[in-house]
Amino acid sequence: MQIKEFLLKLHLCKGIGCHGETKFWKWWQHNYPKEQTCVLKPDQLIKFVSTQNRKQFLADFSSEKLRINVTRHWHQTKILAICDPEYPIQLKESYLPPIILFYEGELAFLRLPLLGMVGARLANQYGESSLTALMPTVVTQNIAVISGLAAGIDTMAHKSTLRRGGYTIGVIGTGLNRYYPKQNEALQKYMAIHQLILSEYPLDAGPQRYHFVERNRIIAGLCETLCVVQAKQHSGSLITANLALQNNRNVIAIPGRIDDILSVGCNELIAAGAKPVLNSQHIIEEVSVRFS
Repeated sequence: MQIKEFLLKLHLCKGIGCHGETKFWKWWQHNYPKEQTCVLKPDQLIKFVSTQNRKQFLADFSSEKLRINVTRHWHQTKILAICDPEYPIQLKESYLPPIILFYEGELAFLRLPLLGMVGARLANQYGESSLTALMPTVVTQNIAVISGLAAGIDTMAHKSTLRRGGYTIGVIGTGLNRYYPKQNEALQKYMAIHQLILSEYPLDAGPQRYHFVERNRIIAGLCETLCVVQAKQHSGSLITANLALQNNRNVIAIPGRIDDILSVGCNELIAAGAKPVLNSQHIIEEVSVRFS
């Protein structure tokens, strides 16, 4: 079996998870860096699976159900594997890089300077007006904006970019044929044709809380610079910011009022050393420095 198809099978198999997949890939690269085929048996893979999941993994790996699922995804989806030359080097070197990404749209966008934008799902008018003021100049620099197609800042970031004819990438926490939140179905479908949608989750996979935590590591791994627009204290956006810092990415934040709960996270990031964003040029400078 070709290594790409084997990685797909491993990814779709129950029980191994992203930690086990990463362990396998590191082991494979160390031992078989130039090998293009893989014929490993389940008992040779069990060391990459947590003890409590080994029974499930062994049962699923050789099942007819998994074979059918692999065939379905191989023929019905576009697949970017960690072994592909198009796989972004910065993501490959990040924390827990996904071995498989399903995608729709223009994969070439991944070669552009990449700006991650995250923030509160219950963003207010200040968040929207900030993006309205900042994005027109940013998109003129051929910077692709990455976000998660969630409600709030994510949606605002995608739409602000699209209104100015820019490039935007959505990293979602469901399968490519599912839409969450439902009100973003039209936006996701448009981006799947004209922009780029990425997901590590198989077709039909619905939203799960842990999916969005895992999704955030991909945004943090892809971007050169991460901008936090609005965030509560201890929010998911700050988790993404911490992941970006662990990946040695630039983290910048839009400051806000000290009495606004949605600005506490951003203000704390700035107090800890993140660059405050006061105008579009501050964003462009950070992305340019990282990309140069």
